[in-house]
Amino acid sequence: MAEAAVRQATYADLMAVPEHLVAEIIDGVLETHRPLPPLQSAAAFSLAATLGSRTPRRRDDPDAWIYMSKPELHFGPQVVVPDLAGWRRRRMPTEPTAAFIETPPDWVCEILSPSTIRLDRGRKRRIYGEAGVAFLWLLDPAEGVLEGFALADGYWLLVDTVQRGETVALPPFDAVPFPLDDLFPFDDPAAPALPET
Repeated sequence: MAEAAVRQATYADLMAVPEHLVAEIIDGVLETHRPLPPLQSAAAFSLAATLGSRTPRRRDDPDAWIYMSKPELHFGPQVVVPDLAGWRRRRMPTEPTAAFIETPPDWVCEILSPSTIRLDRGRKRRIYGEAGVAFLWLLDPAEGVLEGFALADGYWLLVDTVQRGETVALPPFDAVPFPLDDLFPFDDPAAPALPET
């Protein structure tokens, strides 16, 4: 008995998803999830602000960075939406004219949350590697851990893991180190409570 073919999700399916949800097409499957919770959202904003203030961003500098939050990336049939992405200006010299981007970023950061960790550590990480993204960061604000990966011969190599209390000096931003704790505006949940005064 032949099995029925699994229907592949289409861009029309993605566009029909309510606007308050993040929608992606991963390996032909429509994946949806809620926006980042407050802890993760604050960490994403802090990371974007930190990198934006420490890296070159001049229009006439080909080594300057262009950062985006939640860009819609199309890699063939894959449609992914990373939490943060960055391109060297030389790879994106002009503004994209479509609502999505087909040029793979030089760097992607996924902010791990309970609703996305399965995809971020699994299929999306594989897709970023297949697309040629050079660097991938996985930031887990709940655990206070940042993992930095570099693509080497088509495989992700774990460069380093940074924990609360340590300094981030991971490629491609190893020339602009910063304290990991700067990304967490809320108290460390593992730290003892401060006495009230």
